[in-house]
Amino acid sequence: MNHLWSPWRMSYIENHTKEHGCVFCIAQAKTDSEENLIAFRGKNAYVILNRFPYTSGHLMVIPFSHTSNLEELDAETRAEMMELASHCTTILRKVYRTQSFNMGINIGEAAGAGVLGHVHIHIVPRWAGDTNFMSSVGETRVLPEALEDTYRRVRDAFHQGRGGKKGGGGGPPPRGGGGAGKKKEDRRGAGPGGKMAGGGEDHHAQIFPRLEIPI
Repeated sequence: MNHLWSPWRMSYIENHTKEHGCVFCIAQAKTDSEENLIAFRGKNAYVILNRFPYTSGHLMVIPFSHTSNLEELDAETRAEMMELASHCTTILRKVYRTQSFNMGINIGEAAGAGVLGHVHIHIVPRWAGDTNFMSSVGETRVLPEALEDTYRRVRDAFHQGRGGKKGGGGGPPPRGGGGAGKKKEDRRGAGPGGKMAGGGEDHHAQIFPRLEIPI
């Protein structure tokens, strides 16, 4: 009999407790670290690693607003989500020399959405030959890198050259959710001295240019 050893999973088995509520809302209310896996916070959306990835580097772009579909988001949030999804591919090409990508959104139970109430975009890096007998016969994915290592590499790539603290401003956003029709808040978190990350400047001038990382 062959054995697959994954000793790093023991800490998860011993310490895991089931959380009640939306996993994405819970994650965004925590300080960014290897615990919540948020690699980058924008104004209206953020980038997080999938805790159960299809391949190493499997990312998701998620709005701060707890909304089940795209049409309930405003145009600014939808635009930022697409910009972040595009930048995820840039990051993954740089860090992992990714050859191709699967990108998509599952909306609703019939479509296979894992978190029904909080819409999100999947960005899955792919390489030639990454599906072998383990996937097709054994229905098992083999990940060559620990999730914590993937998080550090992706987070550092997002914040490289920004000159700021890692973790999207160093703190969690305010609690309380943000459904459709509610007044929007800047949820990037507060930096040193309580100053909001980005200084409250224009969204497009502040968020999108800083996403550009030279390759």
